[in-house]
Amino acid sequence: MNNNLFKILFQFIGLILLQVIVFDNVHLFGYVNPYIYIAWVLLYPLKSERGLFLFLSFLLGLCIDFFSNSGGINAASLLLIAYLRLPLLTSLLRKVDLDFLLFHVSSMPFVKLLTYISILVFSHHIVLFSLEYFSFSNIGIIVKHTFLSGIFTIVLLFISIQLFSPRK
Repeated sequence: MNNNLFKILFQFIGLILLQVIVFDNVHLFGYVNPYIYIAWVLLYPLKSERGLFLFLSFLLGLCIDFFSNSGGINAASLLLIAYLRLPLLTSLLRKVDLDFLLFHVSSMPFVKLLTYISILVFSHHIVLFSLEYFSFSNIGIIVKHTFLSGIFTIVLLFISIQLFSPRK
């Protein structure tokens, strides 16, 4: 087993623990809650097998659901953004920039990185909160929670990527 596998496993377990122990207990203004476990999808290596990545993303969401007692909504929303990640990256970056063996999100230009994080976070949150509230009568609550939790999550993810990613 190589070093990369241990790094991925450490991130997997670490993000579950961070989300469940720390961030699930952060409720700014009563309803703003960061979802830091999305970093798994953002940082997972592109050169890996896509089927395994989708399975592990679903498993991560299922673990979060298990600890949060949320019935599969995290698994569904994380699986969606895991599926959307590669098409999004190929549309944001030129083929030259998207070298599957050497690519890392920290090497992306600021605007493209912010766009990448924002699209995936808001996609995740709109599915998550839509499944949680599951009613058109709650559309205002869904939009409010998606926007406010999304902004907070984007800021935390962007700072985390800048602090903990290898330098160019």
